[in-house]
Amino acid sequence: MKNSVRTELLEHINDFHTDEQNHFTMFNEDYYIIGYYNAEQWLKLHNIGELEGVRICNDYEQEHFGEIQTTFDNTEKLVNHLVYWFGQDLCNELELPFDRE
Repeated sequence: MKNSVRTELLEHINDFHTDEQNHFTMFNEDYYIIGYYNAEQWLKLHNIGELEGVRICNDYEQEHFGEIQTTFDNTEKLVNHLVYWFGQDLCNELELPFDRE
């Protein structure tokens, strides 16, 4: 995970986290980025190419599910999946709850 992404998502966790919040509600209950243009700008801001982002998401899915399940047909879907996986890593690192309770 790039340092710029890490810094941004740590700020999101700090802004969002309470004792009742977990990874699911912070990164999966709603979109982190809305709109194709905004998603494209997010990728550019963090210097992540679309193909690189797809590879990262595919690697996570293969590791966690044993197969690739998602087709990335737009940047909004891609960015929100990237944020989901990176958020999971950060929550695990910070020992925050992951699953929906």
